Amino acid sequence: MNAPPYHGISLKDFSELDLIEPLQRAIEAQNYVQPTPIQAQAIPPLLRERDLLGCAQTGTGKTAAFALPVLQHLSASQKPGSKRHIRALVLSPTRELASQIGDSFKAYGQNLPLRHHVVFGGVNEKSQIRAMERGVDILVACPGRLLDLQSRGYIDLSHVEFFILDEADRMLDMGFVPDVRRIMKAMGKGKRQNLLFSATLPDSVVKLASSFLSNPIRIDITPETATVDAIDQKVMFVDKSDKSALLCDLLVDRDVESTIVFTRTKRRANSLTKKLDRAGFKAMAIHGNKSQNARRRALNAFQDGSTQILVATDVAARGIDVDTVTHVFNYDLPNEPESYVHRIGRTGRAGRSGVAIAFCDDREGSNLRAIEKTIGEEIELDKDHGFHQDKVMASARSGRKSSGGRNRRKSSGRRSSGRKRRSSGRRNSGKKKGSRGRKSNSSNSSRRKSSKSSNSPRRVRRDRRPLSERD
Repeated sequence: MNAPPYHGISLKDFSELDLIEPLQRAIEAQNYVQPTPIQAQAIPPLLRERDLLGCAQTGTGKTAAFALPVLQHLSASQKPGSKRHIRALVLSPTRELASQIGDSFKAYGQNLPLRHHVVFGGVNEKSQIRAMERGVDILVACPGRLLDLQSRGYIDLSHVEFFILDEADRMLDMGFVPDVRRIMKAMGKGKRQNLLFSATLPDSVVKLASSFLSNPIRIDITPETATVDAIDQKVMFVDKSDKSALLCDLLVDRDVESTIVFTRTKRRANSLTKKLDRAGFKAMAIHGNKSQNARRRALNAFQDGSTQILVATDVAARGIDVDTVTHVFNYDLPNEPESYVHRIGRTGRAGRSGVAIAFCDDREGSNLRAIEKTIGEEIELDKDHGFHQDKVMASARSGRKSSGGRNRRKSSGRRSSGRKRRSSGRRNSGKKKGSRGRKSNSSNSSRRKSSKSSNSPRRVRRDRRPLSERD
């Protein structure tokens, strides 16, 4: 897709946008004054019914950028007394983000006779089914529950006039692309205005966009420099086994009031949360394996201050919008450098300063170098703690692996393999060569089958989750 970036115009007031009076009143009620860059650039072409490819992170105001034009179009084409059909569909990768989008439609559409509803897994479906039976104009949904209800006849997508795919890069990361294609097929090939928003635009996202966007406007919104400058970034080089102890020390010594700690996996999030609880800190984990009620409790506790620490994975953190976060800890460095920028953007909001501290062990040097290349600067070193490791720092900065546990385990594995082969040779020494060869082949085949079967349950558990339990 070769659509050139669209720069639009600079607007100082929402009144300069061609929005109807009920929407202007709703905007005033939200105390919005000046449109953000994504709003100023996206709303005019969307009001002209153009398709759009937008690169913008959470917190840039992109929800209002697509919600306001959708509400205006639906209000203009609504026929009084007619049966309500789903005419606008917004797809979100996570429940938290879907809930926030739903809240935005409620706030912006408070003066319009339009209905919206939010659908996702992890909660009882009865209220969602009742809402579909009553009829809605706007549906905000996660793919799993949407397809579940659609396959049972509760949701009809054949009347959709506006389709918004939000956080498309996370959709790809979570493996939702086949579901997205099924949903687009269910909407049919009728005339429709399509929008795609993503925090990053890798080739996979651009390829997906080109499959359903028609001559789109492309808008790229990079985080404002002032926002990045407001964040004090540090990196600490530490052994992996010392990360939890270092975090506990920093939570006390650095006057941490409210923090999000990012881990790479759900298991790491659960394990770290337990360690923090045992150390006397109030911490809660939020990730995709948590039920919706558990995730909501964790988010509410973090927002009202009853929980100081939220341990999160990247996917679950999409949709967390809390202005009072003082610190962000990258307990594990992300594999994607863009995720680092997204993570640290959780602090330093609403004119406040923020601190972002990254832990780097001897296996994360390549991740750190990719991050520094992306942000265009070397993150400042912080040695003011009791766990600093010069060896880890040297290997991370130079790209050489330090002589650590990984190499020892590899050599141990080779010695173990050698012992097995010598032992096997002694057991078979009294047998014929041909027989020994046949047994060896059979044994190797058996081990391969055993290896495959030992791996398959993990894949089966992922692939066979009921749609209603997925986001």
